[in-house]
Amino acid sequence: MKKVRNRYPKGWSSARTQRVLRHYEAQSEAAAEAEDEAAFGRSSPSVMLVPAKLVPRVRELIVKYRQRKKIG
Repeated sequence: MKKVRNRYPKGWSSARTQRVLRHYEAQSEAAAEAEDEAAFGRSSPSVMLVPAKLVPRVRELIVKYRQRKKIG
């Protein structure tokens, strides 16, 4: 039987993976909630499914939003 070799993304290793696991396993519920809230509080792009006939309207709203951000 062939031994399966684990492959990690560039920059990751078994040791790094274990450190991350230990961090999250030892994290309190309050600390986990605070981390989640901080991550979700950031403004970042999102992807969503929009009916094709609504795409032009969504684009208009994005343009208006960006214009308001530049002014205010």
